[in-house]
Amino acid sequence: PLTLEEVRMLVELFYLPYHHGALAQELLEHFRWLRANSLSVGVPPTAPDACGGTRWRGRAQSFQLLCARTCRLHSRFVSAAGRALLYELHPYLWDIRNMLLAAGAFVLWLGCQSITAPILLGRDAEPWARRGGLFGELQALLPVGNSCDLFYHPPPLFPSSQLYLLRPLLPLDKVGAVAWRGVLPEPLHGLLSSALPGRLLGSFLSLSPEYSFVLEDEGGPCGYAAGALHAEGFLQQRDSSWLPAIRHKYPPDLGTGGPALGQEAVLFFHAEPLAVPQPVLRRFPSLVQLGTAPRVLDVGASRSLALCLLSALRANGSRGVFCQVSDADRQQLSFYSKLG
Repeated sequence: PLTLEEVRMLVELFYLPYHHGALAQELLEHFRWLRANSLSVGVPPTAPDACGGTRWRGRAQSFQLLCARTCRLHSRFVSAAGRALLYELHPYLWDIRNMLLAAGAFVLWLGCQSITAPILLGRDAEPWARRGGLFGELQALLPVGNSCDLFYHPPPLFPSSQLYLLRPLLPLDKVGAVAWRGVLPEPLHGLLSSALPGRLLGSFLSLSPEYSFVLEDEGGPCGYAAGALHAEGFLQQRDSSWLPAIRHKYPPDLGTGGPALGQEAVLFFHAEPLAVPQPVLRRFPSLVQLGTAPRVLDVGASRSLALCLLSALRANGSRGVFCQVSDADRQQLSFYSKLG
């Protein structure tokens, strides 16, 4: 059964409409302070404001621990609560879990930035546009908080106790060591094993790694989100330098005689990419790409992945995003449609 401490956490998260419990208040205070003071991050240890950077990281760690406690509470609640109580309260706790997955990863992303930019929030939304309570206040603190359609989605019919971790791609991560099993096709053999991850993510990880995020569950990496702030320059650099290098590394005859999936992966690099129309680039200057493993059935985790990437792009000035999907790729079309 749930412990007394877990029940107390649940009550403090949903205390009164205009009065938060201690846990919710602490979450909000940390998030407000971390967002307002993010410019202190990334300073060398010997710099005059190094103490500010240390303090920021300390509060970021405290915020992460609170987020992790809340995510564990959601998992425990699904496993331990009676059915009637579960279906009554789960939608609210599921919302908070998803929001804190995105908020926690966004704070981690702020801490990874070597050059920080002012966070752009845009004009204030109408009061009726946001929900009340802790969810609405956390929403308002994200850079995409005024894009209300991003935050409204029905809870799953069958609650899952699966724990997720959402974080930026770290410098220690390597493309081959991230082990995208289940997200990308299983590695084939020889050189083709590194061609498959590169097919989907290589250009982003090489040219725009600062906007890459990883979703993990107990089985390891199960989702990714990648973006390019200035899509026009990114696509030019991809076509002029990255693609020629990849084509040289993987000649078109490399996959001959191998599995059909291997041939497709190699030939993918040698096909000419479709040009993006200028009106699209002017209206939606940033490019995004997201995906999850088939085992990720909780659309809330996928939404959190999208929220985190969009918040990072918006924080550095993006005013719109687009994605490139083949009209034959039904899996990706279905995935983006579920995200709205």
